[in-house]
Amino acid sequence: MLLAPLVQAAPFTFTFSTLPGGGVLTGNAGQLVGWGYSLTNTDTANWFVPTELSASSIALGTLDGAYFDFPVLAPGATQSVAFDAALLAGLYGIEIDAGATLGQSENGLFTLAGEWWSGDPLAGGVFLQAGEAVVAPFAVQVGATAVPLPGTAALFAIGMLGLLAARRRGQLR
Repeated sequence: MLLAPLVQAAPFTFTFSTLPGGGVLTGNAGQLVGWGYSLTNTDTANWFVPTELSASSIALGTLDGAYFDFPVLAPGATQSVAFDAALLAGLYGIEIDAGATLGQSENGLFTLAGEWWSGDPLAGGVFLQAGEAVVAPFAVQVGATAVPLPGTAALFAIGMLGLLAARRRGQLR
């Protein structure tokens, strides 16, 4: 009896990271901020299709994964998308809780998994297997709330009007 040699295929791989690099965001209480992503299909023959994205739950704000577009990546392809709330582009957004305090922070993980296909899944590719999940760390820090400073010209004008009004009333001589 002949035994067929065991053939082990090289694992399909992809890389996944956050933008900004390292996943650290700083935002003010009540502010919407978010992460972009960089995703690379490192396989030279097969297509990668992300199918699952999740994030650790945190109490610092409301996480929203509606920004991720689940791109289909050809062999060797990379897609990088910066967070843009107006265009609904990026990885995840977070609206930092209005009651968050300066210096407060939380950490978590984004988890991305997907499928491998022999060709473009939208053009007749054949499903090969589910992919291993990959994680990317994230952190959210609450910064100081910016207080707008009035313009110098506006302050000067208000001061001059006050002086003129006082002079007319005879309070200044």
